[in-house]
Amino acid sequence: MLIFERTVSLMKTSLNIRIEKRLAASKTNNIIIRVLFTILSFPFIGIWFAIYGVNPLDAYIKIFIGGFGSSYGLSETIVKMLPIGLCAVGLAIAYKARVLNIGAEGQLIMGSITTTWVALYSNVPPGLAVSVMLLAGFIAGAAWAIIPALLKTKLGVNEVIVTLMMNYISLSILNYVVTGPWRGEAQWGFPQTDLFPSYARLPTLAGTRIHYHTLAILLASTILLYILIYKTTIGYEIKLVGNNPDAARYAGISLSKTILLVMVLSGGLAGIAGVGEVAGIQGRLIRGISPGYGYTAIIPAWLGGLDPLATLAASFFISGLMVGGDNIQVSLRLPSGLVYLFNGTILLFVISGEFLTRYKVVLQVGERRIWI
Repeated sequence: MLIFERTVSLMKTSLNIRIEKRLAASKTNNIIIRVLFTILSFPFIGIWFAIYGVNPLDAYIKIFIGGFGSSYGLSETIVKMLPIGLCAVGLAIAYKARVLNIGAEGQLIMGSITTTWVALYSNVPPGLAVSVMLLAGFIAGAAWAIIPALLKTKLGVNEVIVTLMMNYISLSILNYVVTGPWRGEAQWGFPQTDLFPSYARLPTLAGTRIHYHTLAILLASTILLYILIYKTTIGYEIKLVGNNPDAARYAGISLSKTILLVMVLSGGLAGIAGVGEVAGIQGRLIRGISPGYGYTAIIPAWLGGLDPLATLAASFFISGLMVGGDNIQVSLRLPSGLVYLFNGTILLFVISGEFLTRYKVVLQVGERRIWI
């Protein structure tokens, strides 16, 4: 399908530029394009390092060594990969159905709030505490995601706006509970709850902060969602709804049920990410329980091409960059905002590269035809 065509005369040779829709997108080609555009983002980011008087090459070396060059760096990279990966894999399946969930941050926060209630204010038996917290976190995140899903299916309300606004609502609820009824008596007035009892803490791998319950859930959910998307009828329906809603409706597929399903899975996994942060890392509910993991997760979801396995790999990569970014803040005395600029620029380039996964640019100079 021809999308755009422009002819430019160069001396006696005409240059014909055409943009055509790809008839079949190669998975390998898509991966190459995304990796290429990620690499292309680095020179642009290097401009900002140079503005701050830092050698870009030196900054990149410190970032990669900080995130991947030591056992401590690798363990911290996995620690960040847990919430980012859980949110990203969940977002990937929602985006497959063309449901643009921007609310993983709020769903994570609601999971952490519900987990805190279970840990501090319920009468759950100690032996069941961890299981109940994980289940409660999933339910809370899923319930928070169902609201925009219902508004979309019943009233046609844009899910981007609703999920984004609900992030701020969840943040307000968090601020209320940690500064009001749940503020710890032994916390010297700080906006945080008392510490969780030992039986309500997620155990970690020896010598690290990696809480292995959520690690196991991340790995299992990635594999299961991969099988769901590519090996089952439900997965075929999800992809069809995302690629061609009209065809899906004509084939008798319920768009409403599909949207509700992907949002439940997406929100539930984000809720479990909240369990990991509050019960595995902090050991209490604090005001800044998430430094924006739900937003960061959008990057690996797109970078991985909405494929669960590739999204997990991309989550590991982005998490390493974040750990390395923390490293250069200290060693090179750079502002924290530069790390967010780093991640945002990568996302911008990856989304730009999405154009070439769907379309090809054809250049015809005289008799010679070149396509990208």
